[in-house]
Amino acid sequence: MAKTIFEELGGKYERQGDYLIPCIALPAEEEQPIGTWGQRHLDYLMQYRRVTYTHLLTSGRLNTYLADIDRQAQERFERLIEGMKQAQSITERLKEENALEWIGRLNNIRACAREIVNKDIIFV
Repeated sequence: MAKTIFEELGGKYERQGDYLIPCIALPAEEEQPIGTWGQRHLDYLMQYRRVTYTHLLTSGRLNTYLADIDRQAQERFERLIEGMKQAQSITERLKEENALEWIGRLNNIRACAREIVNKDIIFV
């Protein structure tokens, strides 16, 4: 019997009853921890960028890609917070003098930084 294109490319079949089922497995990928930013981007890919998600998954690069996105987003988030704190003169002295105002202003900065990171990195 002539070989199929799948067999010519190195593929193998497994017999199950009367059928030959191709033996297909995803390439091994190093597991890396993925944080909140990576999970958000994964949800975005699965809902709105199915082709990109499928390509990354089948090529075995999804976990590495998401870990890199997570790292980039976290670094950008921290840089934005520090820059905004300096621009608005939010210091430890304000924390000592008026803790509630310090918390409110810091929460506002975090919300703004989160929106920027979402817009620039996560939902792209």
